[in-house]
Amino acid sequence: MKRYEQFPHTADIGVRVYGASLKELFENAAFSMFDVIADLEGMKSSVEQTIELAAPTPEELLVAWLDELLYHFYTRQIIFFRFEIGELSDTRLRATVYGRPVGANRNRLKTEIKAATYADLVIRKTLEGYQVEIIFDI
Repeated sequence: MKRYEQFPHTADIGVRVYGASLKELFENAAFSMFDVIADLEGMKSSVEQTIELAAPTPEELLVAWLDELLYHFYTRQIIFFRFEIGELSDTRLRATVYGRPVGANRNRLKTEIKAATYADLVIRKTLEGYQVEIIFDI
């Protein structure tokens, strides 16, 4: 199963994310966002961080997860490229993320993403697992 695919959107970037499980969907959503932001090919980890979040619904948790990762990207200057969801419920998430400081990897940056949005955001159960369409504000 592919992780994600981009789809045309008027002024922003849209991604359709897939996962065999909800954990995989959340991991692939984070990967898709950072794959749009930077060239992740061949990156090796030097930073590891634990992230814990809570939100009222799975969709709000997904946006909180992506926005939290963006916050760390912009404030700590870390390009994340590997995501391991340890615990996930409809309202809580605990994950370990891996990345590298932007520093010498600045030439890998491609597109600035300001935020994940709630525009038409619905997590759907499919025959293969789960799917969600995410619009990133650029």
